[in-house]
Amino acid sequence: MQKIQFEYFRGMEAEQYHFYRVPKVLFTAECFKSLSCEAKVLYGLMLDRMSLSVKNRWFDEEDRVYIIFTVEEIMELLGCARQKASRNIAELDTEKGIGLIEKKRLGLGKPNVIYVKNFMIMDCPEPEKKEKQPENAENTQKYENQTSRSSKIIL
Repeated sequence: MQKIQFEYFRGMEAEQYHFYRVPKVLFTAECFKSLSCEAKVLYGLMLDRMSLSVKNRWFDEEDRVYIIFTVEEIMELLGCARQKASRNIAELDTEKGIGLIEKKRLGLGKPNVIYVKNFMIMDCPEPEKKEKQPENAENTQKYENQTSRSSKIIL
């Protein structure tokens, strides 16, 4: 297989592309640690869809923005099978998961409406950065040259 040669970005070239944005808090806040990386990326894709919904004025009777994002579209974007796509949705859902999205069934063969909820919450503190303290030399066990025959540990 031939290796692809990629060019470096120069100047403002990176600004010419479109990027998906995944909130940093999904990786840093303790309450989101249980989410898989795929679910976090899916949430970022859903946030991107939100901007399109706002542009198209997709609001319900309570003025909540909703998106329509089928399992097939998720499978295509994430490059995964139906089971994996459904598992990622379930991780985000209010029924089985963390509650970042809420699905509403429309029935009659219509796709589900998805409400993407705001990730900014007040009761989920980010972990404080702790500097590692070196262990006390007193609590460290010292090993002599050990072989498979000797197993003496000197404290």
